[in-house]
Amino acid sequence: MSGFNAAITGVGYTPFTKAGPPVLQLAVEACRQAITDAGLMPSDIDGLASFMVLRDSVPTQAVATAFALPAVRFSLDVDLGGQAPCHLVAQAAAAVTTGQARHVLVYRALNGRSGARVGTMGFPGMGGQFRYPIGYDGYLMYVGMWGQRFLYETGQTAEDLGAVAVAQRLYAATNERAYRREPLDLGSYLQAPYVVEPYRAADCTVEVDGGCAVVVSALDAARDLPNRPAVIASGTYWAGPRPGLDIGDHLLWDDYTRNYTSHLRNELYGRAGVAVGDVDFAEIYDCFTSTVLMGVEGLGLSERGGSGALFRAGATAHDGPLPINTHGGLLAEGYLHGMNTVAEAALQIQGRAGDRQLARHDTCAVTSGALMDGSAMILTADR
Repeated sequence: MSGFNAAITGVGYTPFTKAGPPVLQLAVEACRQAITDAGLMPSDIDGLASFMVLRDSVPTQAVATAFALPAVRFSLDVDLGGQAPCHLVAQAAAAVTTGQARHVLVYRALNGRSGARVGTMGFPGMGGQFRYPIGYDGYLMYVGMWGQRFLYETGQTAEDLGAVAVAQRLYAATNERAYRREPLDLGSYLQAPYVVEPYRAADCTVEVDGGCAVVVSALDAARDLPNRPAVIASGTYWAGPRPGLDIGDHLLWDDYTRNYTSHLRNELYGRAGVAVGDVDFAEIYDCFTSTVLMGVEGLGLSERGGSGALFRAGATAHDGPLPINTHGGLLAEGYLHGMNTVAEAALQIQGRAGDRQLARHDTCAVTSGALMDGSAMILTADR
């Protein structure tokens, strides 16, 4: 078992826009909403955790200062991207379980549209000298290599990628926060030009300015708060051999058709004391459509090469047997590096997802990350 005695108790968001206010303002507003949503006061918060890529956000000290928190006993800032949300929530769970803190804010805020955009920014590092001279300089190119190989090895096609984009857009239509809410059908998807093969625009996450935060509380405290606790049953991080010299380096990785989810699966379920068949719904990191298919297969939610068929058959829809990315995902709601993926999982477990609320919502698998390293959680209802 995980050994955690912790739960997500509150969730907060800012609007997702093309041109938002400064990052500190976004972070503070998302955190303020999460604190209020949890039924707490700022003075109850004694821990913070966050992450940034190439200094695109604000550190936890800045947010603690903005709230004039009386005492911070746990603080964690990491230099990670989409791998971070589940990882940080698990670290916060460990902190409250061991008495290092009582209520920890975990947040992500950035000007991802009006500021530096992941889709266009460079990734300086030791591996750059080998990538840039040949024009291999965009993150979607890196993931695209994995996507191409994954499709080839598993026998899946553009129709399978398109099925993910179409299915998630249907969820986004019922999500008032989603940036992309316009309808999408497979025919329109296939007619669109490539951005980088195998990706069309609908395969790529939508970059936004925004913030998102959750409050992680000790379980005994969570049971006295207004919302149903979203219990953190397990949390796992995994990075294998040769995960790269820098954020853009994956050239020494052995198998581009499997990502970290294949490697952490057994530990993830084992710590939570659940089996694959116990999962009611999943929130899978989706910077690109192929990472959804890879994550579904890696977690054992479909057979190898069968993930696209789930989407094409409607199995991941609201009334299907395995709903996936019920907020529209990062593809449609907005790219906050997966923090909003965790928040959506918590809302569903708590029964507070509005028009998107699922009938079966007691056990959720959540992932954070795309390629060589990443993290995952199992959230459950309080039993």
